[in-house]
Amino acid sequence: MCRWLAYQGPAVTLSSLLVRPNHSLIDQSRHARENVYTTNGDGLGVGWYGAERVPGVYRDTHPAWNDTNFRSLADHVQSPLFLAHVRAATGAPVQKTNCHPFTYDRWLFQHNGAIPEFDKLRRQFMFDVEPSLFPYIEGSTDSEILFFLALTFGLQKDPPAALSRTMGYVTRAVEAAGINLPFFFSACVTDGERLWAVRYSSNHQSRTLYHSCHIHALKEVDGTYGPLPDDGVIVVSEPLDELAEHWAEVPESSLLTAEGGSTAITPFSVS
Repeated sequence: MCRWLAYQGPAVTLSSLLVRPNHSLIDQSRHARENVYTTNGDGLGVGWYGAERVPGVYRDTHPAWNDTNFRSLADHVQSPLFLAHVRAATGAPVQKTNCHPFTYDRWLFQHNGAIPEFDKLRRQFMFDVEPSLFPYIEGSTDSEILFFLALTFGLQKDPPAALSRTMGYVTRAVEAAGINLPFFFSACVTDGERLWAVRYSSNHQSRTLYHSCHIHALKEVDGTYGPLPDDGVIVVSEPLDELAEHWAEVPESSLLTAEGGSTAITPFSVS
């Protein structure tokens, strides 16, 4: 499985959240505390929005803790909305095209989880992607296929409904194949203005997901955080520090929406 972070709010440097905190995403790539795997060293990626309509993306197979290019980039790029991901491969090869976040037009998507026995279902899923979208699939992960299935099911018009339809489609496909293992979907998607994060699993034992609830206090934690605005939102697989009052857990089977520095959490179910 993997670790990821999403930020939405006034522009900050990428390093203020991805590098400087005590338990930053860089630290989590070696010392994850709430993950199936402690080490997430099979690649990293970040996608951010700036002056252009479409996001910038940096992805590589280097372990995050050993990528000096990423650290330099993170110190100099400022963005009001970015996604970042460190990968622990669960079957698909370690290659750049399998690193998150995945992108299409203005959209970014990243995922922590797995479809059980994906190899048995991959061909069917590929055929069910909208034909006009198919040429944009570059890698071989279940995560990228989930993104393009969500686009097929209307992500660009109604993200919550498309994510629900995607999970419903996967649920039915897994059951029809006689696969009796759970699948997990802790994911985040954004169009550059809003972001949506889902915590869901078929056995109600989802991977962890949190959002910031006391962000101004982060400025005071051991001096490791850079200047952070009060009206920003951070969504993470696991907290960036050990102070519980800074973070609220996203409930099981929930959808978090972040826009304009505020969050809303609603129930999430498959359709």
